Amino acid sequence: MRSRRSLLLGPARLCFRLLLLLGYRRRCPPVLRNLVLRWRYGKVCLRSLLYNSFGGSDTAIDSAFEPVYWLVDNVIRWFGVAKTDLATVSICKKCIYPKPARTHHCSICNRCVLKMDHHCPWLNNCVGHYNHRYFFSFCFFMTLGCVYCSFGSWDMFREAYAALETYHQTPPPTFSFRERMTHKSLVYLWFLCSSVALALGALTVWHAVLISRGETSIERHINKKERHRLSLKGKVFRNPYNYGCLDNWKVFLGVNTRRHWLTRVLLPSSHLPYGNGMTWGPPPYVTTAPDSVLAV
Repeated sequence: MRSRRSLLLGPARLCFRLLLLLGYRRRCPPVLRNLVLRWRYGKVCLRSLLYNSFGGSDTAIDSAFEPVYWLVDNVIRWFGVAKTDLATVSICKKCIYPKPARTHHCSICNRCVLKMDHHCPWLNNCVGHYNHRYFFSFCFFMTLGCVYCSFGSWDMFREAYAALETYHQTPPPTFSFRERMTHKSLVYLWFLCSSVALALGALTVWHAVLISRGETSIERHINKKERHRLSLKGKVFRNPYNYGCLDNWKVFLGVNTRRHWLTRVLLPSSHLPYGNGMTWGPPPYVTTAPDSVLAV
């Protein structure tokens, strides 16, 4: 078989080489010379385009294992479906690491944070899976403390403010330097506590609403876009991490029994949140299962 091929290809190669040699001579017709040059240019271009595709080791290995891939794809279906508990993760484009669900990259900390809510400049840290409860507890009890100071110092604030109004009267009041500083400090204290109570109270209420819905600040914007996008298609978006208002608070605060409302919520506690931040299955004490993501 090989001898027959050599007999056929030998004369063809010889004729082709003769044409190439004649192409470089001036006596060769211009048409034939242009044809040979174009053939050479086309051959160079073809090799340049296909060299990396057919010369790489990955392509050769994939081509060699193509029968194995076909065999696996067509035979594995007969063995049934295997259930795995592996978490499906994506890759972060900035730090090039696996990024689980509800994980986002913080540009300030330059790292990925599990269940990231936001980056708090006052704490100089990101609020995520392991410190979200501490952040909300800080906001809540700080608001209660400011409200307590505002209401508790209301009478002293009125007296100090009335004394400040008498400073410009004639004759001026006979207050000592210590009394003047006390009046100004009481007024400043009341306005500071009241303003912090309003601002921090609004932030606490906002986060309480998000916790009741089972979402973070970042997920709120993502879910809002998804609701709008799916509403145009006649579909309804369901948050897969929403277990109901009460169960969402149980998961967030780590409350398993009634006693935990006292030991883990009202009293200081260092218990870890439920889960590892990689997978987000419903806890065993959740009474309602999460809804599907899409519902027609």
